[in-house]
Amino acid sequence: MLLLYAVIAIVILILMIARYKVYPFLVLMIVSVLLALAVGMSINKIVKSFETGNGNTLGHIAVVVGLGTMLGKMMAESGGAERVANTLIHLFGEENIHWAMMVVAIIVGLPVFFEVGFVLLISIAFNVAKRTGKSLILIGLPMVTGLSVVHGLIPLHPAALLAVQAYHADIGKTIAYGLIVGVPCAIVAGPLFALMIHRTVTLPDTNALSDQFTEKHGDTQKKRELPGFGITLFTILLPVILMLVGSWADLVFAPKTLPNDLLRFVGQSDMVLLIAVLVGFWTFGAKQGFNREQIQKFCGECLMPTAGITLIVGAGGGFGQVLRDSGISQQIVATASSANLSPLLLGWFVSALLRLATGSATVAMTTACGHRRADRGRGGRPHEPETAGARHRLRLADLLACERWRLLADQRVFRSISG
Repeated sequence: MLLLYAVIAIVILILMIARYKVYPFLVLMIVSVLLALAVGMSINKIVKSFETGNGNTLGHIAVVVGLGTMLGKMMAESGGAERVANTLIHLFGEENIHWAMMVVAIIVGLPVFFEVGFVLLISIAFNVAKRTGKSLILIGLPMVTGLSVVHGLIPLHPAALLAVQAYHADIGKTIAYGLIVGVPCAIVAGPLFALMIHRTVTLPDTNALSDQFTEKHGDTQKKRELPGFGITLFTILLPVILMLVGSWADLVFAPKTLPNDLLRFVGQSDMVLLIAVLVGFWTFGAKQGFNREQIQKFCGECLMPTAGITLIVGAGGGFGQVLRDSGISQQIVATASSANLSPLLLGWFVSALLRLATGSATVAMTTACGHRRADRGRGGRPHEPETAGARHRLRLADLLACERWRLLADQRVFRSISG
């Protein structure tokens, strides 16, 4: 019955948001409460569960979205986003720009978390779409897919790294296998799929966040030259560089030493974006002739359109927490375990179901790893390091199978940020 309730809840979510256009934040909160009541959660725990999931999600996401939006706004007002868009269009051509967005997303997404890469690239996506006149789906979906693939497959990211450690896999082989199968997956689920559906997906004509991230070409802009491509690229990639440096802390310095702690501190996602924003105040602000009052005005303006999407993301975290606290996630694992499947296919099946139910790749992979390790303890077939590649190949089916669900989520994001 728990699984049936979960399926009904997800169907209601899709219908209410996609068909009846009810505001996603309200739908997520209402469905979470109704689902918790239906499965018999204690009334005293329902609100606490939703608040916990909401708070845990926003505790990180809100800071990332806020700082990333400031950086994107400064890049847009200075003309940096337009400079990058012009360069990409010049190098790849308008007809191939969706391929360019996928490649850029994979490169940027290798060392940084999905949400960090998203807020770094979304302003470029808006400007490319405006300059080329192409659908934001055609530009944005390859970007999202590129970020998603490396987030789920490359061990620099927490869940994949945990899986490597759990199975004692060779990290070099795992990265290589992840890229070998991840790039074709990104091609199919990104540019090719976007080409198939972009004409059938209608986005709103007005987009409040797009207005914040695209050139206005007002009188002030006409008096300023666009920033150089080199300085713009440096500012965009600064968070990537800092996170990469932070990941090398244990390789360069002994653990629990001051230099090691400093590198780890500087490499945290919140800190790298804060540093990038401060650098952006100079490269995109003072260097371009903006004064302090103008920079403060830009930062204040850009935060207002992000409030809605931030609430939706938090509500999604609350819904996922209700699924876990109600026992539905555990029921998914138990049901999948009772099926007569090979160990590798079972690991994929468990992670795919949890990914659909909770929306979190990290939760899905972590839970599946724990289940497979339990299988080994019960005498199941050993999982040698060499099988990491096979596990990752199966993991890609998760991304492909979930792509239609992700597309619905992406459409909600694009529509929600349109104001």
